Amino acid sequence: MIDLRELTPDDARAVRKIYSGRSVHFLGRGVMGEDEATAYVGNALIWSTHQPRLRYVLGVDMDGDLVGVVKLNVTEGVGRLSYILRQNTWGRGYATDAVSGLLAFAFGPLALPAVHAKHQVQNRASGRVLLKAGFTHTGTAHGFSSYAVKRTGEPTSAGCVREGVR
Repeated sequence: MIDLRELTPDDARAVRKIYSGRSVHFLGRGVMGEDEATAYVGNALIWSTHQPRLRYVLGVDMDGDLVGVVKLNVTEGVGRLSYILRQNTWGRGYATDAVSGLLAFAFGPLALPAVHAKHQVQNRASGRVLLKAGFTHTGTAHGFSSYAVKRTGEPTSAGCVREGVR
């Protein structure tokens, strides 16, 4: 089972591996270099101290191996979710588990009313992940498929998000 956890300074090398190869193909960016990975982790650490916290950049940890990153940006009380996994971990359910865990956190402790996500139309695998995690497809425009999911009922526990994420 995966855990979602805060990034640490030691994660820069793993983040660089995550943002490489085919994993970045649909992101509209190139492979992440060493300096950029260090800055990325540094920004995640800074954002984790902001109050109120509006950006969550959490590591997807599988038995001590950082295999991906999930992000939740909160704007006007609504979340926008994104994720990326290292290419050699695709097809194992980690993305669905990570997205589901982040939704449990968004709807539980954060009590957000809704979370949105999108992906490039050609990236059908990302659409399947979002649908499995409970999102509904809301439309396609400008080369992107959009999705949303709303909280139902009372907030619940945070799922696979480790203690200490706030």
